[in-house]
Amino acid sequence: MKIIHVKENTLGEMIGLKAGDRLLKINGKRVIDEIDYRFRITDESITLDLEIDGKMDKVSIDKDYDDDLGVEFEEFKIRKCGNDCVFCFVDQNPEGMRSGMYFRDGDYRLSYLHGHYITMTNMAQNELNRIVEQKMSPLYISVHTTDVELRQKLLLYGKEDFLMDKIDFLTENGIQLHTQVVLIPGLNDGKYLIKTMKDMYSYYPKVNSISIVPVGLTKHRVGLPELSTVTPEYAEKLVDYAESLKAQFPGSEDQPFIFLSDEWYIVAKKPFRPIVEMGGLNLIENGVGQVQSFLEDFEAESESFPTSLSEPTSFTIATGHLAYGIFETNVIPVLNNIENLHVNLVEIKNNFYGDMVTVAGLLSGQDIVKQLKGQEIGDAVWCSHRILNDEGTVTLDDMTLADLSSQLGVPVNVSHDSILEIFNRKIHG
Repeated sequence: MKIIHVKENTLGEMIGLKAGDRLLKINGKRVIDEIDYRFRITDESITLDLEIDGKMDKVSIDKDYDDDLGVEFEEFKIRKCGNDCVFCFVDQNPEGMRSGMYFRDGDYRLSYLHGHYITMTNMAQNELNRIVEQKMSPLYISVHTTDVELRQKLLLYGKEDFLMDKIDFLTENGIQLHTQVVLIPGLNDGKYLIKTMKDMYSYYPKVNSISIVPVGLTKHRVGLPELSTVTPEYAEKLVDYAESLKAQFPGSEDQPFIFLSDEWYIVAKKPFRPIVEMGGLNLIENGVGQVQSFLEDFEAESESFPTSLSEPTSFTIATGHLAYGIFETNVIPVLNNIENLHVNLVEIKNNFYGDMVTVAGLLSGQDIVKQLKGQEIGDAVWCSHRILNDEGTVTLDDMTLADLSSQLGVPVNVSHDSILEIFNRKIHG
């Protein structure tokens, strides 16, 4: 592993490490990424195999359990997914975007570190062994279906991937799994969904959950298989059907087994399930319980909102179609009851991906700018932080917040699912 920085007054500095040197092994075992490093560095007596100034060296150290070298490493290379799923969002991007938008993440390390869902199709036994050895738990697994023939049709992997054997191995060795199904009307629903539920439930509670999320389709599906989208009628039936599934596969009182993402309830115009049924919001980044959590936080935060502002102020909240009704009903009336404050709510239609994509996190900068220009947007614009990449720097079409602000003539800011944050940052950010 290449070292890019050594902190002052650390073991690394004492050894004489510097940027450009490499850590190769700890106690005779290869260190290939930061997870390896974190796992092996906890030993109190360690021998390091190093490459310093291009020369091999070996250093032995006695240290406290929680001491590390105090170094930063070059980011590890992310492993690509081995599938070509018929519904993969990567294939539905338009041409001309940055290369990262076309990369299929299939790295179990990011599943462990950040909750990314992976399929495990190209996961070899040595990787399964490492997961068990280093106790990388929980992992987040995209199952989609457990029917072998249908899996090959959906994932286009070309051969059987032995999913159940891998789940057997991981669960038998103490690794907890969260799973998901991207549901495609007419393909992996019906009898296939029931089979998937039964197969996954046979591992409960080691397979701790299964989330059902609707397939996302864009207008850029050129040359791809024709798939059916989720309609309000389909969503309504699925929400009702899920209640019988929950009775059949109940989980426990404080940890249900089956979850539906928020989008189902919004599309179906059905009330959300109580937040106590959201399993501690462990799956919130998969769209499970985001709305309920936001509304609960909003109610608590509203007690700290000002009752009036010292001078007339206005700003705009811009969001996607999916969240628009939630804001219109629950948020805007409360804010506009504050004296000297007027908040505009604007629904941004997703012209970039097409009207079947309705989440705020997939809004492009160009759609936000085009649809806000010429409107009375007030002193600032606020959006969800999800319009930006993981680093919080650019939108999916490579626009920064500074770019948006320049084109709209007012500050454009993002908040992290918090309206109170807007007030704390003095509205203008």
